[in-house]
Amino acid sequence: MALIHTIHTLLSNTVWMFFLLIGIWGLYRGIRRQGIDGNYLGATAIGQVLFFIQGALGITLAIAGNRPTDSFMHWLYGTFSLVFLPFVYLVWMRGEDDNQAQWVLAFATLFMFGIALRSITTGAG
Repeated sequence: MALIHTIHTLLSNTVWMFFLLIGIWGLYRGIRRQGIDGNYLGATAIGQVLFFIQGALGITLAIAGNRPTDSFMHWLYGTFSLVFLPFVYLVWMRGEDDNQAQWVLAFATLFMFGIALRSITTGAG
């Protein structure tokens, strides 16, 4: 379980750095009046996959009895991180890919950066 805990910890750092980078990239694209393209959407999908892997590792740790410090909030942030970006893209943006949608997705990824950092603080022991 120590290995899974280490991977979960290291991946959590990877997730917040990744979302910070794609958030900054999204702002840059928005400033240049670009819309969402496959590269940016693919990057957000990769970030979402990282959150799913984090969730799977977290569930494995919880089953083994290794619970986060602030368990309820950690699980709440984790669940939120799994549904937020798909909700933003499918419900709010409705698949749009213009410049306005680029701004929305850029700020959504920066928000996910904050959620990732907050998740770390609620899970740290």
